[in-house]
Amino acid sequence: MSVPLIPATVGFRPEFLDFRRGIRVGGLEDHERITRILKRALEERYGQPFVTEKWGRGAYWRWIAWLPLANRQAKPVSSRVSYGSAKFYIALEPEARCFECGMQVERGYIRPPAERAGWRLQPDWDWHRLLAALGPRGGLGPEIRRLLREGFRIFAGSWQAGPREFSQDDFPGVRALRILLESAPKTHWAGFQLYYPMTEEEVRSSTGPELIEAMLAAFEETVPVMNRVMHVRLELRAVAEGGAARARIRGSPAGRGVAQPGSAPALGAGGRQFESARPDQV
Repeated sequence: MSVPLIPATVGFRPEFLDFRRGIRVGGLEDHERITRILKRALEERYGQPFVTEKWGRGAYWRWIAWLPLANRQAKPVSSRVSYGSAKFYIALEPEARCFECGMQVERGYIRPPAERAGWRLQPDWDWHRLLAALGPRGGLGPEIRRLLREGFRIFAGSWQAGPREFSQDDFPGVRALRILLESAPKTHWAGFQLYYPMTEEEVRSSTGPELIEAMLAAFEETVPVMNRVMHVRLELRAVAEGGAARARIRGSPAGRGVAQPGSAPALGAGGRQFESARPDQV
């Protein structure tokens, strides 16, 4: 039995990834809207419900994420909020001219401002499991290095202070990455993202279903990392015949392999605002 491919009836189109305004979600039918398409596909593939989160306003959003509900519900303190849960995400920052798809883990404020006291880092957040997995016996290093070799990138640190971005060429190592994450100022929101970049040219040369399959394949590549930091593991309901899902991203819908990434300039301080900027959306 194989993982179902995206049906041709899906109405998502490349122009919905607008490199000047963001990810279009407004004024669309359900079969065209990326939030509904990916949520349904993830739930079919992993056999469990997902929660959708977003950052943006109006018809165009800059960041959308999907997190496994079971992992959030497994948290004894933070089961009603999504801040502390690892999640798949897509993002389109017009300033960076890059579309991203991958996974992320966030760290709340250790010393929050008064108006954000409810967003304090809690002991059951996946952030703690991420730091442990980056330790000497955590075993996360080989997975991160594998993904970097395949063209994924890392964005890590304090969002306000200017997170660091790494590719295979300048990755400082797992120990240095952990030190970077641990050193984020306690009054800042921080995080870790592992994502696959796509240029505007690559997006435009693909069909809508090809882009959806590429996003799902990027998510699938990061599942081993997700499983090391979450309380509840993700398992595919079926294995794709001949590794079809994995091959989709390696073959690249735009004709480029994962091992040959395009350019993804660093955003700098203030370029990313995620969970801290919005309430939960179910």
